[in-house]
Amino acid sequence: MIKLFDQMLRAARFDSHLYEEVEADSTALVPAMTVVVISSIAAGIGTITERGPSGIVIGTFTALASWFIWSLLTYFIGTKLLPEPQTRADPGQLLRTIGFSSSPGVIRILGVIPALGIVAFAVSAVWSLIAMVVAVRQALDYTSTVRAVMVCILGWIFQIIALALLYIVFP
Repeated sequence: MIKLFDQMLRAARFDSHLYEEVEADSTALVPAMTVVVISSIAAGIGTITERGPSGIVIGTFTALASWFIWSLLTYFIGTKLLPEPQTRADPGQLLRTIGFSSSPGVIRILGVIPALGIVAFAVSAVWSLIAMVVAVRQALDYTSTVRAVMVCILGWIFQIIALALLYIVFP
């Protein structure tokens, strides 16, 4: 568990070497999923006064679905639509790196403090997005950070559309 928390700290510090390590480590899928779950539980606790305990369960499942969808979309966009010549990746590499990029989401637990809730969630969102750009740049072997930003933004837009469709189909 200490190794996982160390990796989460490194991910939150935008450590590109950490993202290279988890990209190459096919056994890091479960730890990446664990990071997503920890982050989503922190968010659920942060909103418990507004949503109650069910927010933790719903938030965890939503976060896992979002992580999976966004990772696959990012894989497709990054390898098929916007690859660089050296881009070589598989979906697992994106699942692992993007999973770890959700590490900053742990600060959403501060949402239990009414005055900090909105700030914690906003800071977490920006911090996680920056970490995701680093994760995507490393996983897709990009030399351009701008390209990684474009892939993340496009993935986010498509993810929102996909989740909206899921909510329509499964209200």
